[in-house]
Amino acid sequence: MKYLLDTHVFLWICAEPSKLSKTSIKLIEDNQNELFLSSASIWEIEIKHSIGKLEILDKNLSLKKFVNKSLKTLDIIELPIENKHIFKLEDIPYFHKDPFDRILIAQAISENLILITDDKYIKKYKIKTIW
Repeated sequence: MKYLLDTHVFLWICAEPSKLSKTSIKLIEDNQNELFLSSASIWEIEIKHSIGKLEILDKNLSLKKFVNKSLKTLDIIELPIENKHIFKLEDIPYFHKDPFDRILIAQAISENLILITDDKYIKKYKIKTIW
C-alpha cells in the first residue's frame, strides 16, 4: 500500500513516536508499504522552524540535514508538488483552510494515496485516511 504522511505524523515518527496510534506505527514499520512525504510538509516544517514554533531534535543538524537524514533512514519518498495537485484544489471544498493540509489532500486524491493523519478536519473529506 502507498501512504502519504501528514506533517505531524512525520515529526512524531522522528521525535515523539509515542504520539502515534498503534495502527499508524504498524503501517509505517511494514516494509511492504511505500511512505511518502509531501514537499509541502517540508516547506511547512521549515516555516515553523524559522519562526521559532518548531525545534528539531538534533541541534547538531541543520534542518536540511535533519529532513534528508530522516527521509533516508525511514525510507520515505519525497512527493513533489505538481501542477495536477494544484489544479485538484479547485475540486476540494473548504472544510479546512490550512493551505498545507489542502495540498496534502489534493496530492492524496491525485496519487491515490492513503493519508496517515490525526487531523479531524482532514477526515471530513472524501479521501482515504487512517489513524
